[in-house]
Amino acid sequence: MRSPLEKPILTADQAAELVRDGQTVAIGGSGAGHAIPERMLEALGRRYRASGGPRGLQLVHPFGVGNQGSRGLEQMAHPEMYARVIGGHWSMAPSMAKLAARNLFEAYCLPAGVIVQLFHAAAAGSPGYMTEIGLHTFVDPRLEGGKLNDVTREDIVELTRRNGKEYLFYPAIPIDVALIKGAVADTQGNISMREEVAPWHNLAMAQAARANGGITIAQVKRVVEAGSLDPRDVRIPGIFVDCLIVDPAHGMTYEIFYEPALAGDTRKPESEFPPFDFSLRKVVARRAAMELRPGAVLNVGFGMPDGVIKVAREQGFADQVVATIEQGQIGGIPAEGLEFGAAYNATAIVETGQQFAFYHGRGVDVTFLGFAEVDAEGNVNVSKLGDTIVGTGGFIDISQKARKVVFCGTLAVRGKFEIAGAGLRAVKLGAPKFVEHVRQVTFSGRNARATGQEVLYLTEAAVFRLTPDGVRLEEIAPGLEFERDILPQLGFRPALKEPLGVMAPELFRQEPLPAALFPHFVAR
Repeated sequence: MRSPLEKPILTADQAAELVRDGQTVAIGGSGAGHAIPERMLEALGRRYRASGGPRGLQLVHPFGVGNQGSRGLEQMAHPEMYARVIGGHWSMAPSMAKLAARNLFEAYCLPAGVIVQLFHAAAAGSPGYMTEIGLHTFVDPRLEGGKLNDVTREDIVELTRRNGKEYLFYPAIPIDVALIKGAVADTQGNISMREEVAPWHNLAMAQAARANGGITIAQVKRVVEAGSLDPRDVRIPGIFVDCLIVDPAHGMTYEIFYEPALAGDTRKPESEFPPFDFSLRKVVARRAAMELRPGAVLNVGFGMPDGVIKVAREQGFADQVVATIEQGQIGGIPAEGLEFGAAYNATAIVETGQQFAFYHGRGVDVTFLGFAEVDAEGNVNVSKLGDTIVGTGGFIDISQKARKVVFCGTLAVRGKFEIAGAGLRAVKLGAPKFVEHVRQVTFSGRNARATGQEVLYLTEAAVFRLTPDGVRLEEIAPGLEFERDILPQLGFRPALKEPLGVMAPELFRQEPLPAALFPHFVAR
């Protein structure tokens, strides 16, 4: 006789029929296929194209869902499907971002870590989540309230006070349908994430759905007999799972079926990682690495900032700091490009809710993040480029509470410098990225000054610092002159440190950096 605890195994198309018009649907995972329930997204898109339903959904996703191409939410980019979308990051599904920009549904962007904590709040029956995260950024209702277009009018973020301090209150979002992906399930729906890059926030999502009388649909690679999973590997107990979809072909990401060093099952030797080729990107990463201190707990962001760990490895002191990324990995080497969100040789992998609780609690000593724009007040924009909606991901969660923030990027748009001797030569002047006012405040210079954060803005040509009076230029690359090479590429005239410093010439040479540039570390 079939056990009442056994979960039905459905096709993706059968499971898609369980989603009803007007429901709130939460999607787990991140980036280019990291625990994204791809088969369900495909099936929902197929169902809509065939029948015109489901319609009027409220969609919630903390991280980007797609590969900046045809995967993920690109398969569900039909405006009538949605009444409202609340996303932490939008650019992984460009068509969804374009629909939002065209006012075809209500659209919000909230910090990814806040959305994850809202899953926990909904799971516990809490009214919401109160935090300082988002104060004085575009999420603050005094600015934009996280609203992304003109048809979005309802305030879903509230300014409040407690004990004389300002906070933002984010009301909980009841979940009707949670869509998650795991590695292996048993017949009773107990799910292991052992072969995934992280456990993510799957458990919180499934608990939130159950607390609201909703359902959780889980996509897995295979199903095994009940009782055969090590209970220490079960990250989502079967009591929170309603049905299963089986897809043996879907691996850890869209591109990687299984890499044991990303799951913690083995360690990838240093010799198997490619060398960090010499370039201006490496110059920025080298200068950023000079801000490291022994024992520091770091966060590194997507793109240029992940080069900091490469420099630390190359210089022989990576084992004296601990890198973390928002998806839950502690220690190890972050994967690059669209695989960012995974880490090789991690020492621990925790749930994203736990990682963001650590970030919200000011656990990070220094974070290295990118920037699109910086203004005279020290504000940073990464979330809106022209009319293009990008979103914030975990940027606000991390940057607002780190004790030190180091922004890494290029000085100007389409500007060009070339290395000449042990310095730089300006070849082409570019359009300013350092502007009078950023298009959207993703990082607040005002908040940073009020909380005593140390903030640097590093480029290949110049180093800036946030001071009580705004942004100050502290260093320029050897071979450059401020009035001739730097100022024409800025949208405002910064204060200048007296005397103006010069970036270390060694940064611009191919040879490994001298230990004297890292006096706090002992090279191994």
